[in-house]
Amino acid sequence: CCCCCCCQGMVTHVTDVKPLASVLTYLDEDSNTEVYQEVAGRSFMPLQFSAKPDGTKWKKEPLLQTRGSKFIKFREARIQEMPDEVPPGATPRCINVHLRGDITRSVKAGDTVCIAGIFLPEPFTGWKALKAGLLASTYLEVQEVQQLKETYDEALVSDEEVAAIEELGRQGGVYERLAASIAPEIYGMLEVKKALLLQMVGGVGREFPGSGMKLRGDIHICLMGDPGVAKSQLLKHVAKVAPRAVYTTGKGSSGVGLTAAVVRNQVTKELVLEGGALVLADKGICCIDEFDKMEEADRTNIHEVMEQQ
Repeated sequence: CCCCCCCQGMVTHVTDVKPLASVLTYLDEDSNTEVYQEVAGRSFMPLQFSAKPDGTKWKKEPLLQTRGSKFIKFREARIQEMPDEVPPGATPRCINVHLRGDITRSVKAGDTVCIAGIFLPEPFTGWKALKAGLLASTYLEVQEVQQLKETYDEALVSDEEVAAIEELGRQGGVYERLAASIAPEIYGMLEVKKALLLQMVGGVGREFPGSGMKLRGDIHICLMGDPGVAKSQLLKHVAKVAPRAVYTTGKGSSGVGLTAAVVRNQVTKELVLEGGALVLADKGICCIDEFDKMEEADRTNIHEVMEQQ
């Protein structure tokens, strides 16, 4: 059975864009004609040419011609449930999605997207079918992708918003008012909110033409304080407001889990690198809670990434 559904989540893993056969072409050299075979899934059985339609035998069986076949772009991704939608006492759920055609390059790891598609079963074949029995894996055939968070480059400012920004500038006190709008439910801590605002806005990086040395324009912030002073709430608010941000904890994550991990691809059965929280938050903000609970070796790996980012 299949049904149309819409779900939202974070893209945690994407594969490379590869060609997927949709129509195969066989060339008959005896009569200089072509035979076509339509491919419905990701695997197919080549045509068996036992005899011609008129009953005579083939002098030479038709050969598969990849040059005359039709291929479409195919990509597989994994969508993970949003942290604020996870049921109590449960782990975030994941689902595999298949993208075909022009929408293959519309997502990348770390994006927060809303996907509309067809929920389909994918039965096991071969030896896996004997072990699985009546079980079947599921996937989502994507029809449309919508980005839930726009980047600063993609954001379009209307005339009304420009007028509101100019009016805000004439009133004065923009820095303090913007800082106070960060987590307004938390009283005080204006200096900390100002620092978080500067980090979200970012600075200007410099590159020296002679030596090629680069100076990053972004800053890193370390929040220290007693328990219960809303450090985690500030981090969660920044991760919610920023266009590209990931929130994680250092207590349950190792250096490998934060940077990258080696996993086996379910499609090609190859060992591939899957990005962690720091990779998903590239060109964005990575909020690491309980930073002091990490091991010293893992903290050293994070420091090396912070120097280059």
